[in-house]
Formats: sequence, structure tokens, C-alpha cells
Amino acid sequence: MGRILKKRTSIDDALRCFLENVFPLRKTEEITFEFCTDRILAETLVSGRDVLHYRRAAMDGYAVRASDTAGASPANPAQLQLSDRIETGSAIWVHTGTLMPIGADAVVVVEDTSIEGDIIEVRAQVYPNRNVADVGEDIKRGDLIFEEGHLLRPCDAAVLASMGLDRVKVFQKPIVAIIPTGDELVSRERAGEVPPPGMVLETNGLMTALYVRKWGGIPRHTGIVPDNPDSIKKAVEANLDADMIILSGGTSVGKRDHVPDVLASLGDVLVQGIKVSPGKPTVLGIVDQKPVVCLPGYPVAGFVALYFLVRPVIKRLASIASPNECVLRKRLATKITSKKGYANFICVFFEGDKAHPFTGAKAGSLSTVAKADGFVLVPENVEVYDEGEEIDVFLLE
Repeated sequence: MGRILKKRTSIDDALRCFLENVFPLRKTEEITFEFCTDRILAETLVSGRDVLHYRRAAMDGYAVRASDTAGASPANPAQLQLSDRIETGSAIWVHTGTLMPIGADAVVVVEDTSIEGDIIEVRAQVYPNRNVADVGEDIKRGDLIFEEGHLLRPCDAAVLASMGLDRVKVFQKPIVAIIPTGDELVSRERAGEVPPPGMVLETNGLMTALYVRKWGGIPRHTGIVPDNPDSIKKAVEANLDADMIILSGGTSVGKRDHVPDVLASLGDVLVQGIKVSPGKPTVLGIVDQKPVVCLPGYPVAGFVALYFLVRPVIKRLASIASPNECVLRKRLATKITSKKGYANFICVFFEGDKAHPFTGAKAGSLSTVAKADGFVLVPENVEVYDEGEEIDVFLLE
């Protein structure tokens, strides 16, 4: 078990502490190529055959002996006899992909020829192997194709299929249980109704489930759990067969915020409170060797914890390489002020080469994130980014 950080800590230290206690699952399965996109290869693949497995014409034209075209030019064309076999002074018509005739070692492209009757005039000299694809031109038997851990793409599936394979071994996706908590939540099954005052539709679980799937996991979205310690505890225990558990809501210090105490009673609380705004009440822990993330109930705060803490953990479990962030350099259209001592997450939208921060948005205004092109993460030790200052902007996925 790694170190336990029970005081509010930086987002980088919190993630580092959490990842010390998270390990790749390494469970594997075989799947067909139709379903392999964005899956992680669980084996190193070496080709068992040559691709191409025969010599073929690489262009439409005439298969010839290259020596029969020596000195050929528009002013001095070589004349060859159209034939069905290759002999001195003969040629055979071939399409792109045709098996090269025995005795031919080159192809004259049709654009460099003319034909009258069965006599072909060749107006360009070719050399041996010109416009010919040889055995193993793409892949040679014994070539290393992909190493374990490779992220499979559609073009990769086509390469593997060309080697005669019909399925591939990949790492299983982690199952992530998502448990929304809160007496104020109303199921989306009643989305057609306006909830009474004091009640809100449960949408954090939906957002979490979709991001879990996007980042390489399989979401298991449970029903709403009330703000009751026993109910929350039972919900966690019922989902310990999952590879990761995410609870939403009940992480702060109010009378109905029972999640941190429940987590402590079942396992280890590694981090309680993050130096990021919004997102401060995030709690991280381990129960039965499973990572548990307790998200704040405010939607943007929950999104911040998802993006910076849940995403890397899912990818660690799934053996997916850490994502390369897409970062742009933009000039600020207006000044940004930030609370010192906390990393501040601020959404921005683009106009030309300038980034405009959204102003006046509260932690619960998820529409701000939906409208944003990217975000700025102001470091803990920075209080002001001035208008016109060039800064890093992270593109939102």
C-alpha cells in the first residue's frame, strides 16, 4: 500500500499517490478484427508468412524482359511481339496485381507504349524489377509487426488480416461501477417531468459512464443510492467484483456527506481533498485492492476529477499508454485571476488566435464545459494571467 495523504494535496501528488496503488489488470481475451479498433494488443506479433506471397505487376502495362527495352525512347521505340508467353522480343499484357509471367522481369507502363495489331512500340527503357512488386515487399516472414501494448487502429487490422489472421489477443477492458449518491437525485427515467424544488435529475452518472467508455472502460451504472451510510456501504460491497468504483456526491463535510467515512470503514482513504478548484472535495481510496474515486456532486467539479484522476487510472488498468495532451498556445483575450494555493480549472472558447475565459460561471454550470473549446489549468503559485499573455490551452476531448 502506498503512502496515505489525508490533507488536501496538489492534483499531481494526489494522482501520483493514487497510481502507486493501481496496477494493470493484464486479463486478456481474443476478439475478431471487426471489434479491435482502439483495443490494446496483449501479445507481440511476428509474421508467419510473406506479404506479398507472389511477384505481381505493380502497374497496368506490358510484362517484358527489361533487356528487350534497352535504348528505347520516343524517337527510337523498341518493337515487341504481343504474346501469351515471354520469350526474347515478346510482351504480355498485365493488370495491376497480375501474377508476373515466367521469364518477365519488368513492366512497361501502358502510357509508354502504343500498339498496332500485335506489335507493341515501347517508348521508354525499363530496368529489372521496374513496376514489379516482389515477394515479401510489404511484410517478410519473421518480421516484427506489433509489440504488446500497441493501440490497434483500422489500418492495423487490415495488416494483420493480410497475414492470414482472423482474430487477435487484447487486454480486457476494466469494468467500472458508477454509483450516484444523493437524496436530492431523481432518475432520468422521469426526465419528462420537472423535478420539484430541491430535487435534480441525476446526470453525473451519465457523463461518467460515457467518459469511462470513451477512455477504455466498461461502465456499470447502478441506481441512485440515498445519503445513508449503510446504503452506500452495501452499494460499494455489491460492486467489488468491478475493477474500479466511482461514487458521485456526498464527498464534502456536510451532514449528508457520508462517502469518505464509508470508504474509510471498507478500506484505505489515500487522499481526502485536492488543491484544485473546482474539485476540492475529491476523495481517493482503495477497497479490496480496487481503486475507488469519490467525485464531488457539482457537475464541473466532478468533471475535473474525472478528467485528471479517473482517466489516467482507467488507462493504467487497461494497459493503455498515457494520453498525449493536445495543447495549443493562445493569447488571453482578458485577464484571468486565480486563487493562490489551488490549481484553477478555467474553461475558454476561441476566437482566432485568442482564448476567451468564461466569466461568472459556477462549479455547477456544466454547460460552460459543453460550450468550451478548451481549458486553462492555472498553477497553484500563479494568481494572475494578464490580458494578451500567451498561455497553454488544453483542448477538451
